Amino acid sequence: MRNLKLIIEYDGSNYCGWQKQRNNKKKSIQQVLEDTLQKILNEKIKIIGSGRTDAGVHALSQVANFKTNSKISLPKLKKALNALLPEDIVIKQIKRVPLDFHSRFDAKTKLYRYVILNRPYRSAFLRKRVYFYPYPLDINLMHKEAKVLLGRHDFKAFQAVDKKERSSIRTIKKLIIKKEKDLIIIDIEADGFLYNMVRNIVGTLIEIGRGRFSKGDLKKILLLGDRKKAGFTAPAMGLYLVKVKYN
Repeated sequence: MRNLKLIIEYDGSNYCGWQKQRNNKKKSIQQVLEDTLQKILNEKIKIIGSGRTDAGVHALSQVANFKTNSKISLPKLKKALNALLPEDIVIKQIKRVPLDFHSRFDAKTKLYRYVILNRPYRSAFLRKRVYFYPYPLDINLMHKEAKVLLGRHDFKAFQAVDKKERSSIRTIKKLIIKKEKDLIIIDIEADGFLYNMVRNIVGTLIEIGRGRFSKGDLKKILLLGDRKKAGFTAPAMGLYLVKVKYN
């Protein structure tokens, strides 16, 4: 028995998200990977992801692991997977890890990136990979206000309705907002994320940059813990899982 760790890159535009879902016409990334592995290895495979990404969300380095009795070499398995997987899912790396490694429970932090196309006209090529926002945004104000989110806080104000009851306390270790030509890039690294937390934070920061929230409002929203007081949920297509760290 081997435990194999995958580093996966995917464009989430055509999928219902990472996790398998019943009664959904679109397949999940997890389902496609399991089906493909089953064809290659000729055994039933259960793959564990570092976390779920929603429909339309992308990944530069999603981490997953699965156990197999197959003795196929890792270079051969990687080549076979990339030959059979659809072109919007790519295996970047396969590595053998200890049997007790768990891609979700062992993760220390995750880094997400949100990309906004901020100019008067949309892009024909980036339409499914960025959020097009045509109005001017005050990047400096967004950056200054965002500092209150750093550290350990109750992020209930940025949590969408979740089926599972869970603590809303999280630690944001890094939050960077930068502009590269027409793109505004927001990087957020934390020890964990609530459902839609990044997209709700980004929507609130956009409202700040647009002038719909006043200076100091973000701190008030954080302390109040009321989702209705925060900004809108930014669309999924601008969000990327960039990296999962394990130590």
